Amino acid sequence: MILHPAGRIGLVSLLALCLFAAVAVGPSLAQSGTVGASGFPVPRFVSLKSDRVNVRVGPSRDHRIGWTFVRAGLPVEIVQEFENWRRIRDWEGSEGWVFHSLLTGRRTALVTPWESDIVTPLRQEPRSDARIVAELSPKVLSEVGECGQGWCEVSGDGFSGWIDQTRLFGVYPDETVE
Repeated sequence: MILHPAGRIGLVSLLALCLFAAVAVGPSLAQSGTVGASGFPVPRFVSLKSDRVNVRVGPSRDHRIGWTFVRAGLPVEIVQEFENWRRIRDWEGSEGWVFHSLLTGRRTALVTPWESDIVTPLRQEPRSDARIVAELSPKVLSEVGECGQGWCEVSGDGFSGWIDQTRLFGVYPDETVE
């Protein structure tokens, strides 16, 4: 199909308007705390069940694979649901679709993945003046126990303690996890 230049401008404007609407409305819907097709809230954090998880550009096996995760347990945020497919977001903000059975409700978190060289104190108790029991490097994967009042109990290979909740990707600020 060949479009007249004036028609192309109209088409480009229409596409830009649709893209703007999707970007403007998308995040507000994800943050509204709706219930997805699964019956669980959207958005929410989950983790990858397998060491190999294909992320597709659309919600079916007919869509091409955008990338593949190669580490089980990584936290991802479900931002949308369509039938048995979950649109996820990783710590870098990349989004794609994953089949629901490749995800688990097990809560994990990455320590400050957005930083490259600042360590995060792990404390003995959920207080900023509590004794430091370890210093965790960025991107350390941890299991999340409970979270409340700005602190999360985390554990991993050779460590256990409390961490400032804002230093984690895998829990929301001020989220309570039991």
